[in-house]
Amino acid sequence: MDVTLHLAQDPEADALLGRSPLAALIGMLLDQQVPMEWAFKGPATIAQRLGTDDLDAHEIAAHEPEAFAALLSQKPAVHRYPGSMAKRIQQLCQYLVEHYDGDAEAVWKDVATGKELLKRLAELPGFGKQKAQIFLALLGKQLGVRPTGWREAAGSYGEPKSFRSVADITGPESLAKVRAHKQEMKAAAKAAKAAGR
Repeated sequence: MDVTLHLAQDPEADALLGRSPLAALIGMLLDQQVPMEWAFKGPATIAQRLGTDDLDAHEIAAHEPEAFAALLSQKPAVHRYPGSMAKRIQQLCQYLVEHYDGDAEAVWKDVATGKELLKRLAELPGFGKQKAQIFLALLGKQLGVRPTGWREAAGSYGEPKSFRSVADITGPESLAKVRAHKQEMKAAAKAAKAAGR
């Protein structure tokens, strides 16, 4: 895996996401309740604070929990909720160590079908169906991981030339389109909720 991603909108952070399967998974895990760029910059910040240029699932899983939470809480914090996200990242890494010998790429390597890949992603701690579908779409659209039926398994996120999620962001222009789509969805949900009252 060595591609250029543009999710953090920061060259160093994006380079790590493009070469490190674990960094990409952790970025996806962090992508909730904070701006996307902040979430995807998180893996590079964690690596820097650990004094390394890559992330290792064994090392993170074995890290003392309070020390790891403190690492994420340093200013600037890696996430709005650094303590709970530190715990989630460690749970993800522990799962990868137990099930994939710490190799994040093994989650999708040699998977025959999109359905199987979606199942594997959804089994990861912190990944629900939607997050799993978005990450599957990211793998297919930008990382060349395209098992049979991957678009169908990714649902609407797998559609070509859609601007629904991080899977579709290749630069500032597409980022703006994804932001606009998300704002439309929020407005529609708000309107539907108001109409239901």
